[in-house]
Amino acid sequence: MSTPPTIDLYSLAPFHNEPYADFSEPSIRRSMQEALRRVRTELGREYDLLIAGRRLRKSEKFVSLNPSRYAEQVGIHQMADQDDAAGAVEDAWAFFPEWSRTPAEERARLLLRAAELIRRRKLEFDAWLILEAGKTWPEAEADVSEAIDFCEYYARQMLRLAGSHPMLPLPGEKNELIYIPLGVGVVIAPWNFPLAILTGMTAATLVAGNTAVVKPSSDTPTIAAKLAEVLLEAGFPPRSFALITGSGSRVGDALVAHPKTRFICFTGSRDVGLHINELAARPQPGQIWIKRVIAEMGGKDAIIVDHETDLELAANGVLVSAYGYQGQKCSACSRAIVDQKVYDEFIERLKSKVELLRVGDAEDPDNFMGPVINERALHAIQEYIEIGKKEGRLVTGCGPAPSGGYFLKPVILADVAPEARIFQEEIFGPVLAVTPARDFEHALELANYSEYGLTGAVFTRNPDKIRLARDRFFVGNLYFNRKCTGAMVGAHPFGGFNMSGTDSKAGGPDYLQLFLQAKSICLKEG
Repeated sequence: MSTPPTIDLYSLAPFHNEPYADFSEPSIRRSMQEALRRVRTELGREYDLLIAGRRLRKSEKFVSLNPSRYAEQVGIHQMADQDDAAGAVEDAWAFFPEWSRTPAEERARLLLRAAELIRRRKLEFDAWLILEAGKTWPEAEADVSEAIDFCEYYARQMLRLAGSHPMLPLPGEKNELIYIPLGVGVVIAPWNFPLAILTGMTAATLVAGNTAVVKPSSDTPTIAAKLAEVLLEAGFPPRSFALITGSGSRVGDALVAHPKTRFICFTGSRDVGLHINELAARPQPGQIWIKRVIAEMGGKDAIIVDHETDLELAANGVLVSAYGYQGQKCSACSRAIVDQKVYDEFIERLKSKVELLRVGDAEDPDNFMGPVINERALHAIQEYIEIGKKEGRLVTGCGPAPSGGYFLKPVILADVAPEARIFQEEIFGPVLAVTPARDFEHALELANYSEYGLTGAVFTRNPDKIRLARDRFFVGNLYFNRKCTGAMVGAHPFGGFNMSGTDSKAGGPDYLQLFLQAKSICLKEG
């Protein structure tokens, strides 16, 4: 067997974002339809737990559904228990010394190989996201492209951090800094970016030399199983990661609390994130470290529309930010704060655009919006809409939606007070609250009147207002004259303030350092 080529930064092309497939091209459109047909032949297959390099099945199982057609099963999965969780962490800890000593160059090479495998199967992964997560074609394509980007970017970042970093020399001393892995990382991933975020958190854990215990959402476990297949094919050792499916309260808590868990990487809701942070902070018998928590916990994101702007551009930006993937993004715009001088005109422009949006099966490329993720989400969003109709003025929405899936019409609620629940609470659905502002400073006050601080955007042509918002709009990701969703790896490091999480900045140059610890070394010479 030939020795793999050495990987270093000098042999790699500079990082660039993965280009999106153009589904307006007839040949690509046909290829996507063929990928959907192929993936449909796999629906209903059963998937195993992966623990200690072995495949396991349990007597208790659960199924994932197609949210566009909730009578359709996508995958059958194992319901792991606390013993499975403990076994996964124990084996990951046992394998950690071997994996942590694997050269960073080899770990990066495996991650680049995984990126290439996903790239080759891009439309197939798109199809899985369409069928299990209810993503429309463009949303699925963006998700898969981001997963590739994370692999490519973190491989390069690890090569930058590897080796010795010279420090300030003192007389008679050689001083250096090195980065070493932490240990066992628990990766708890969400359903809304079931490949991109899962891949990013897992890739960062593994390329840094840690072992990973991966717990995906029970809404999208098949996509996680497909990622596991890619990682194994790329050459990652079977014991370098475990895949655990099942109840978050049963399995997730056991993984977080285990004394050999060194860190937890989580993306999900505020309440679950706070619970994880609290549980991780509680030392367990035999635990010899303070657990690190890397958390992204959602948002109540605002777009400010100034009177000195192109209202057509602003309306399009709000529309895509609020209703892309049915508003089920932590970065989605759920509050539009509009200068009173253009308030009525803006609402009318937005209303006319929203009422043209097609809602239906995500498999149909002509639909802009697909379903929300499950029945529980559907009912929760409907409850918020009823609350919103009392707290504000219904502009549009609430009409009949397609049957057979978890579909909702996009909703605009105007004249919403800042104290209203729909102004303050994360809804995670296609519901937009619109609030008037007296002037630009008042708009900034309203935008910051939230316990969250993830993304935000401002539409204005006024450079003084841009400077003011740069200083005073308190969010982790701030955009001007564009949508507040769609952060690109390497360009827009992603993570928020306050209850939006630990501002971990995924896809940025500092992210991998959260998965490593720095060791200062001094050699006395002479």
